[in-house]
Amino acid sequence: ALQETSRWNQAATDADLNFPAAASIFSCSLGVEISEERTPRLYTLLRRSLTDAGLASYKAKMHYQRPRPFVSNRQSICTPEDESILRSDGSYPSGHTSVGWAWALILSEIAPNQQDQILQRGMDYGRSRNICNVHWHSDVQAGQLIGAATVAQLHANPVCRADLRAARKEVKAQQAANNIANSISCKREQAALQP
Repeated sequence: ALQETSRWNQAATDADLNFPAAASIFSCSLGVEISEERTPRLYTLLRRSLTDAGLASYKAKMHYQRPRPFVSNRQSICTPEDESILRSDGSYPSGHTSVGWAWALILSEIAPNQQDQILQRGMDYGRSRNICNVHWHSDVQAGQLIGAATVAQLHANPVCRADLRAARKEVKAQQAANNIANSISCKREQAALQP
């Protein structure tokens, strides 16, 4: 129903987990440009946790091999270039959502003053997978569970805890220097995500 709308386009943008593009997914909700140049420790933390949260879903994906919605309903997806890969990749649970929710939890810990915006963006990120027609709702819910479990496990890692502390300092300095929440690109994202 949302095909060719701004929300559909945002869902397509959200599908790109390649760096450096993936780093900016939560920039607007954080109020800080997340980049290798401006927030190098946070950028590294997101790259590392992408691997942890993304891979955490694969054992279940391989076990269940649930067909994706577009295979069943024969409707379009927002990233048609990924269709052939997605056909053979199980739908349950959503790896993108596990990454997105893990990032939302990490970032809300780093910037508690932006927690509501960041967690809302994490929820919207999971919904993007439904809007793209590549995941069922239960896939997204399971992805959130896996993302939360991954973050809980990462807290036991001293390197991760050090990265969190360093990223918190970076973000605090960037928030004081430059808040991007009112930028044109953030206003466009906010409009696209409105219900």
